[in-house]
This record gives sequence, structure tokens and C-alpha cells, in this order.
Amino acid sequence: MKTIDLRSDTVTRPTPAMRKAMAEAVVGDDVYGEDPTVRRLEETAAEMTGHEAALFVTSGTQGNLLSLMCHCRRGEAVILGNQSHIFNYEGGGMAVLGGILPLPAEDAGGLPETSSVLRWVRPANVHFAPAKLLCLENTHNREGGNAAAPAPFRKLVTAAKDQGLAVHLDGARIFNAAVAWEVDVKTYTGMVDSVQFCLSKGLGAPVGSLVCGRKSFIEEARHWRKVVGGGMRQSGVLAAAGLVALKENLSRLSEDHENASVLAERLEESEHLFVEPCPKRTNMVYFEIRKESLTAEELARRCRLKGVLFNPVSSKRVRLVTHLDVSRSDVREAARIILEEAADR
Repeated sequence: MKTIDLRSDTVTRPTPAMRKAMAEAVVGDDVYGEDPTVRRLEETAAEMTGHEAALFVTSGTQGNLLSLMCHCRRGEAVILGNQSHIFNYEGGGMAVLGGILPLPAEDAGGLPETSSVLRWVRPANVHFAPAKLLCLENTHNREGGNAAAPAPFRKLVTAAKDQGLAVHLDGARIFNAAVAWEVDVKTYTGMVDSVQFCLSKGLGAPVGSLVCGRKSFIEEARHWRKVVGGGMRQSGVLAAAGLVALKENLSRLSEDHENASVLAERLEESEHLFVEPCPKRTNMVYFEIRKESLTAEELARRCRLKGVLFNPVSSKRVRLVTHLDVSRSDVREAARIILEEAADR
């Protein structure tokens, strides 16, 4: 029985081209700055995002943590969406390791309202942790994988900077956003002070993320990477896969988006499921189960027995994610099984 894995775009396997590049990678000790493949990946990432420099890190969570620790000192604060990945799914690292206070802003739809951000920009007062940074997420995971449009994104960034805030972009899937809106990724990344993007999600590499920013920022991030134990030695073996991902897998992200749209359209046929609308869908589909007698856990269990894997995110809510290991025929088959099991008495 074939398995169709819709749990996340992190489950992809390295392509043959990646495996070949990893096997043949020229390596050195990256903690000494001597790995040429890592340096090439960092230079490529910086150029693509419109920044001076970049740093190869183990994960998006680590990349975001290092960025926040560079922008904020202990006792300072960061404004971020109350539905954002950094606020909900990164273990509280900003507080535990950075001593940074999160100031949550309502970000339903993907971007916080400017007014909800600016209310945290308060006058100097001994009672307040001063806000130094705004974090944005694009695409936005909990908001259906929605890709924020360039114009409102720019407007919000400009408003934040006018108030003296730095801006960090959690761009784990920023290339999905750029593809969805048919713009160069620098349309987003070029206007922020720092950005983190993942190689291990839609781009299909086995591991790793990049943090991009000014040279001085990246040097400080390199220090914090060492502090949290993220220094890697002959990591060109991993960086080689990242270079292949950036060269070969950007152009195919639109296939994932199209497959997600097909999946959503098929699931909308069921009276038992409510497919959540998404203003600019990328590679995610969220739906809620309307059938009182059926939970998300039970539906996941039934579908797993037939080879379709996905993650419940609450008792009635499910997330499906398309990626390079899922074909058009796979999403059609997955939809058929989900519809069948949702209707089963």
C-alpha cells in the first residue's frame, strides 16, 4: 500500500540530485569558516534575499531565536502575531534563552493590523519592557498557509520602521509567498532587517535554514549560534543539498500550490467537512469536521489505515500539506479516502 504523507512539507526525502551533491561535497570545518560549500550557500542566500550576508543554521527555530537575540537584549520586547509560529511553536526560546518579552498582536489573516502593532510602541517608562522588534510570518502557518500580499506587507514594515522598530521576517516558506504572488522574493526580504528561511520545507532539502541580514548582524548571529550549540563542522554535506534546493526546486513550488487547490476543491464536496477559505492559498489546506460523531483524531486514524497521513491540530481541525513527494494523482486519491472516511457511519 502506498503512503501519501500530508503531515508536513518537512517529510520530503532528498532528491537524487541532492544525494549526489551531498556525496561529492567539498567540505571543511565551518566553525573555523573553512567549509567552501557552506560559504557558497550563504553567499547564494544573501544574494537571493538582497542582504549583505547569511548564516547556515540547523533549523528555522534556531534561525528565529538567533535573530531575536541579535535584535533584542534581555528585558526588551518583541511584537509578534498571537498566531505566529515563533509565539506558539518554538518552545518559548525567546524568553528562556533570550530574556525577551513577547508582546502579542492579533494577526488573524496572517498580518497584524498596524494599530495592534503600534499600541505596543509605548513611551519610555520604567514599568515597560521597551519594544525593539516586530516579527512577521509569511506564509502564515496557522492562518492556512496564507501568503501576505506585497503591498500590505510593505505598508506594515514601513509603519514599524517609522516608529523605530527593527523588523524580522520568519520566512520559513517565503519562497512559497513569492511564487504565489509571482514576485521576486526580494520584494519581501529586501525590505526587512533580517529574514530566516527554511531549506527543509517546500524546497525539499533534508535539513537547515538560512538567516540573512547585515554583515555585523550575521557576525553576532554566528556568536549566538555557537552559544546555543549550533556550530557545525563539515556541514557542507548538508549545505550541498540546500544549494540544489535553491537551484532546482523554486520553480516547482507552484505545483504544490496547484495540488493544494485541487485537494481543497475535492474536499469541499463533503457535507461533513468545512474547508477553511484562504485569501492566497499556497501548499496548505485546513478543514474542520462538522460531523458531531467524528473527531480529527479518529478521522486521522481511519485514513492512516488506508495510507493517508495527516495531523489533527485540534479536536475538529485538520491540516494537510502538499510537497514535492506528493503528486496530483496522490492528492486526488487522498481526497477520495478522506471523503470516504468522513462519510462512513
